[in-house]
Amino acid sequence: MILLQSHSRYLLQILTNRVQNIDKGVELDCHWVEFDDVRYHIQASIKNPHLLHLSVSLPTPPPETVFSSGLPIGAIEAIKAAYGTVVHILDPPRDGFNLTVKLNLSKLPPNEENKQGLLVKIASVREVVMGAPLRVILKRLASRSVPSNAGMLVPLVHRPNESFFLIPQFEKATVVFPMRFSDSIDTVLATSFLQELVEARRTAGLNNAPTCLWSSSPPNELKDAPEQALSANAGFVSFVISPRHVEGKKLDKTVWNLSTFHAYVNYHVKCSEGFMHTRMRRRVESLIQALDRAKLDDNANIAAQSKSFKRLSIDASRGNSH
Repeated sequence: MILLQSHSRYLLQILTNRVQNIDKGVELDCHWVEFDDVRYHIQASIKNPHLLHLSVSLPTPPPETVFSSGLPIGAIEAIKAAYGTVVHILDPPRDGFNLTVKLNLSKLPPNEENKQGLLVKIASVREVVMGAPLRVILKRLASRSVPSNAGMLVPLVHRPNESFFLIPQFEKATVVFPMRFSDSIDTVLATSFLQELVEARRTAGLNNAPTCLWSSSPPNELKDAPEQALSANAGFVSFVISPRHVEGKKLDKTVWNLSTFHAYVNYHVKCSEGFMHTRMRRRVESLIQALDRAKLDDNANIAAQSKSFKRLSIDASRGNSH
């Protein structure tokens, strides 16, 4: 199975090209949209080629989630900690966006490896911003400190008008995803995929993976969730995260995988659907070829049957022989 990359490949390509050709001073103005309706806009002028303005629009949050100044809780602190002096947050952001930052490429580290690493981190601004509240809670879990909101339901946005839920505790954190799909075929495929995911977790080689559960009805952890958040036509998936899953470098990976779990499932559902369509088209083509060969054989038989022979009498045959 394929895991989605945390950085925007297009944004990383723009930043890398800009750093490599900064002396040319080319004007830049690009818009693009990525999965889960995250929109980007980056600009640069000829006058100040080392300065770039990057704006990011996040998915529309549902009513149960809490945003501060248009951003998830802890996002500002996460940006400052991740980028230092290279990134300056502009307040207010540009119209239609949740975040606008000014990038100063002249403050990138001189070492090429460190420079490339920071560019990848800047291209991962989606992970830094949207995963901020989840990272704060899981970091407390890693240090085994008692969370202030222990046992409380924490809704986190991950798709337009949709949220998943986190229930932090002292020794674990439970993450619950209501799985919704607009297409009926996608719903059937996703339900089958999620049930197989639960079965795969039970194999011997995945004993250290988080416990995975699926149910068609809301689990008990969502008893306090608003009613509109419990409409899930593909069921509910729960993961139990323990401290060993968020220790050290595992933290960022876990935050990203949880934040994009729905997109991960949706990606594989679409791949499965495309694979089945390809197999069906090949099967139809083979049947058509078989029918075409059958038509050719029938025409040959008809042509053979249409040949007639004239029976000659004995006297006529003797006459012809002379």
